Amino acid sequence: MNSEKYNTSIPLYIQIAEKLRMNILTEKWKPGTKIPPELDLCEQFHVSRITIRKSIDELVKDNLVYRKRAKGTFVTEWEEKNDEHFTFVKSFTAEMRELGKEAVTLNAKISVIKATKKIARYLNVDIGDPVMELKRVRGTSGEAFAYFVTCFTYDEGYPTDDEAYYNSLYALLSEYGVVINQETEYIEAMLPTNEIQQALSIGHHEPILKRVRMTQQIESTFREYSECFYIGNKYRYYVDLPQRSN
Repeated sequence: MNSEKYNTSIPLYIQIAEKLRMNILTEKWKPGTKIPPELDLCEQFHVSRITIRKSIDELVKDNLVYRKRAKGTFVTEWEEKNDEHFTFVKSFTAEMRELGKEAVTLNAKISVIKATKKIARYLNVDIGDPVMELKRVRGTSGEAFAYFVTCFTYDEGYPTDDEAYYNSLYALLSEYGVVINQETEYIEAMLPTNEIQQALSIGHHEPILKRVRMTQQIESTFREYSECFYIGNKYRYYVDLPQRSN
C-alpha cells in the first residue's frame, strides 16, 4: 500500500511517473524486463487505470519504456548499466551534522559540459545538451575524505565561478527557485579510479564507498545526478530502520 501524500499542485500522473522513473534509474526494474501490469500499479498507488496509463505515457515519451501489443510494457535496454545492489542512506551533510561535525568543501570546480548518454538519461535531456558539472573535494575540519562529481540541469543564470559552489549546493539552487522534493540514493564498495586517487591523495588499493544520488524538483525540469566517493576507513554511514516489535 502506498501511504505517501501527494502534492495537490502537481498533476497526480506526473508524480506517479516520477516514482516509476526512479524504479528504472535505480534498476529496481531492470533493462529489458516487463514492468508490473497496469492493474497492479493501480492497486499500489490507489489511482485509476487512466492515471497509470498517463504516467506510463510519460516514460514512453522519454524512451524509458516501450509497449508490446498483447504482451505488456518493458524497460528500454541501454548500453551503460547501473549498479544492481543498493541501500538507501542519508546525505553527507546530514550525517556530519548528526555526528556534531561540519561538512567542509576544500575544493570546487564548476564547468559546463555536453551530456553523455548516461548523464542525458539521468537528467532527462538530449545527448550533447549542455549540463552543469560540479567536482568537489569534501571533508571535515580540513581533512579531505570525500570526492563528489555532480551533474545537474543547465541554466544560463547559474553562476560559473568556482567560489559560488564552496557552500551548500542546495542552498545556492534555492536562490534560483530550485527546491529538491524527491531523492533516491544507493551505496556500494569499490576501488578508486585514477581521478579519485588524485583528488583524495590515496593509493590504488584504498577501499572506497561510492554513493549515487539522484534528486529532482518534480514540478520543474531540474534534475541532479551525483557520484560521491568516500575513503572507506574515514567514513561511516547510518541507516534508520523501523522499530520491530518483539
